[in-house]
Amino acid sequence: LGGLLSNEGIRYNPRTNTWGALSTVGAPSGRFALTAVWTGRELIVWGGIINGSNVVTQDGARYDPQTDTWTPMALAGAPSARGLHTAVWTGREMLVWGGVTTTGTPLVNGARYDPSTDTWASLSSAGAPSALSYHTAVWSGREMIIWGGGPYSSNGWRYDPRIDTWSPTTTAGAPEGRTSHSAVWTGREMVIWGGSNGINYLNTGGRYDPAL
Repeated sequence: LGGLLSNEGIRYNPRTNTWGALSTVGAPSGRFALTAVWTGRELIVWGGIINGSNVVTQDGARYDPQTDTWTPMALAGAPSARGLHTAVWTGREMLVWGGVTTTGTPLVNGARYDPSTDTWASLSSAGAPSALSYHTAVWSGREMIIWGGGPYSSNGWRYDPRIDTWSPTTTAGAPEGRTSHSAVWTGREMVIWGGSNGINYLNTGGRYDPAL
């Protein structure tokens, strides 16, 4: 990609229907293919691609809208640099998984970040997904559920952070394998839609109930 990457942001208040700029003091460098989660208090931004040569980064920061300030995240113990990864918020930690390196190699690892202590810890690799990028991840209230991704996978996995273990999702009735799709958690199910199978853009999807 050409052009400059922005490190600016903006906030929208639906009660007043107004926009306001975020401070750029201490903000992460401009990037794309990053992740962002909301903790209930802060926005956490991590990783991403930082220039047109697809160089990936290993840093991030936390933004507090009440004070309009950024705080850098610890680098010690952080996962390796990556973009096109996923991240979910568990209510206590941010879980990061997969993505690609600067050379485009898919990654098969991840980590968990606790903002209360500004510390990272690795996720178990036993039973973990194969190397993935362009996948999706949702938080079910108990587990991180990962599905799809390159190379056009129709497989899924569930990660339980309480016991640091992975388990596969069923493939019975799963949608066609795909990348760059979307996924949401409804409170009971993960719903998948769209994406690409490498030949066509898809107008299909599926729903997954982890309780069944």
